[in-house]
Amino acid sequence: MFVVIWQFEIAEDKVAAFEAAYRPDGAWAQLFGASADYKGTELLHDAYIPGNYLTIDRWTSEEAFRAFRRAHDSAYETLDRQCDELTTKEMRVGAYTV
Repeated sequence: MFVVIWQFEIAEDKVAAFEAAYRPDGAWAQLFGASADYKGTELLHDAYIPGNYLTIDRWTSEEAFRAFRRAHDSAYETLDRQCDELTTKEMRVGAYTV
């Protein structure tokens, strides 16, 4: 298993749109779902800090994730640009093997 974790800070007026894009059945999950090696996304909301979120994207392997990125780079970049306006801060926490 390979996971990619991102941390986001979201302005209050963007929370609903952010959650719609990043939830387990949101726009990102739909894009990732083009690969049989995508195993799902978790969206975590900080219990104490409003507007603070983590996403955890699960893949069968790092190579599967890299193959997806190569095959779908244009769609990935387009969605990423569309979602830029939803966040005030975005940081890749890391990519981990399980």
